[in-house]
Amino acid sequence: MSTTEEPAANQYETVEVWVDEAGIGWLSFNRPRKRNAMNPTLNREMIRALERLEADERVGAVVLRGNGEAWSAGMDLKEYFREVEQAPPHVENRARRESAEWQWRRLIHFAKPTIAMVNGWCFGGAFTPLVCCDLAIADEEATFGLSEVNWGIPPGGLVSRALAETVPSRDALWFIMTGETFDGRRAERMRLVNEAVPAERLRERTEEVATKLAGMNTHVLRAAKVGFKKARQLSWDQAEDYLYAKLDAATGHDPERGKQQGLEQFLDEKTYRPGMGAYENRT
Repeated sequence: MSTTEEPAANQYETVEVWVDEAGIGWLSFNRPRKRNAMNPTLNREMIRALERLEADERVGAVVLRGNGEAWSAGMDLKEYFREVEQAPPHVENRARRESAEWQWRRLIHFAKPTIAMVNGWCFGGAFTPLVCCDLAIADEEATFGLSEVNWGIPPGGLVSRALAETVPSRDALWFIMTGETFDGRRAERMRLVNEAVPAERLRERTEEVATKLAGMNTHVLRAAKVGFKKARQLSWDQAEDYLYAKLDAATGHDPERGKQQGLEQFLDEKTYRPGMGAYENRT
C-alpha cells in the first residue's frame, strides 16, 4: 500500500484530490456530514477535479471514494432540488448540465481507468457515477438503495439508465419499486460491482487493482474500454468496422509501442506466452 500522498495544490470545498507514488489519483467526495450528498458545488468541482487528473501525466488510474461513513447518499434534496427548483429556469438547467457532465459524460469517456471504491452508503443519484466508473469494488457491508419511491418520485437523473447498463431487470425493478436496501454482497451478485470485500480489505484490494492498471499502457487501455462500450450499441457489421478502426488508431499512435513490443516478445524473442509466463525455446 502506498504511504506517500501529495495533496492537491488547488483546494476544493466539496472534494479532495491527491496522487500517490503508484500513480493512482484519489478523488474523494468530501461532504462527510452530509454523507457526501451531491450538490451543485460538488458537481462543478468534480468537473474541475476530473479535468486535472486526466491531464496529470503522473496519473495512470483514478479511484473515486467517499470520505467518512458514506460513498454518497445521492443528490442533496435540499440544495439540489428545493433551492434549484425555486430559482430561475437557467439555474436549474445549469445544475442538470453540470451534474450530467461529470456523472456520466466524463466518466464514461475518461482517458484513464476509473474505479469506484464504495464504502458505506450509496443511494439514489450516486448509482450513476458508480456505474459509469469502469470498475467497482465495495465493502461487503455497504448499503445500497433506491429510496426515491418512498419520497413520491421515480429515480432521478439517469439512475434507471445506469441500472439497465449493469443489473438484470428483475433485480433493478425490485429495488426501484420497493425502495428496499441491499448490501455489498448482493451488489456483487447483481453485478452492480465487480467485487465485495470485507471493510478492512477495501482500500487494500482497490489499491491492488488500481496499481495494476496504473502500470499498464494507458493509451491501449483507453482504446480497449471505449471500444467495448461503443461496440455494445452496434451491430456486428458496424462493430467490425469500428473496432478495426479503433485498433489501427490505437496501435498507430501509441507512444509506448505496446503492439510492437508485444509481438516482438511473442514471436521473435519468445519470452512471453499469455497465461504461461516465460516461454522456453524449443527446437
